[in-house]
Amino acid sequence: MQLQYDREGDGPLVVLLHGFPESRKTWTRQLSALANAGFRAVAPDLRGYGASPKPRGIAAYRVALIAEDVIELIASLGGAPCVLVGHDWGAAVAWHIAMMRPDVIRKLVILNVPHPSAISREVRRSWRQRLKLSYQLFFQLPLLPELAMKIVTRQWRRDFTPLINYYRALRYKRERSRRVEIETLIIWSEREPVFLPSTIEDIDKWVPNARIERVPRAGHYVQRDAPERVNELLIAFTLSAPRATPATAAQPTT
Repeated sequence: MQLQYDREGDGPLVVLLHGFPESRKTWTRQLSALANAGFRAVAPDLRGYGASPKPRGIAAYRVALIAEDVIELIASLGGAPCVLVGHDWGAAVAWHIAMMRPDVIRKLVILNVPHPSAISREVRRSWRQRLKLSYQLFFQLPLLPELAMKIVTRQWRRDFTPLINYYRALRYKRERSRRVEIETLIIWSEREPVFLPSTIEDIDKWVPNARIERVPRAGHYVQRDAPERVNELLIAFTLSAPRATPATAAQPTT
């Protein structure tokens, strides 16, 4: 599937993946900053969003298929392995690619979304985390989520179904949750409303070559709330020399 994207700069490839209910435009300030730092920054509209194709049916929005779109985009740009950046659903897609196709990623940057195994752990042991994720159950209902989005946004003619189908296609599968050996930066807002801080405890259990950078006074959309700090972290991490990877094999974990 051919995704539409914005591009700035020349040099090593950095791909930035947006979340719900945004588009590639959420990365405008990051694109220009990365381009000025000597990188080729690319931000696509994921399938169902913006100017990218919008296939019909819930099954078309499984994470594995969305990840394949991104892998194809990276290949078409001739930039593998690239630095892959993801926020919200874009982060879920980035985690999936890092677990299933680590060969296309040089470094990984995740904004405000824990490793899938950490989410599963907290859902099992914390009623607070289950409550914070209960909105996903609403988005899996027929028709009502589309109506709610139209009321909230006052965009009566917009088709929200492809965006909401991401949630309807959501499945938690343990066998798909694996260690990520890629060098990883997790940018974490101290006012993150969806995931508890405990979801990034013991992160080295699943991501042994990770570091966490906390951003105060920022919420879920940290790239918009604190763009200068996010840009600083992105550029420094992307420019830094690779760290030694722990000598552990990538295996499924629970």
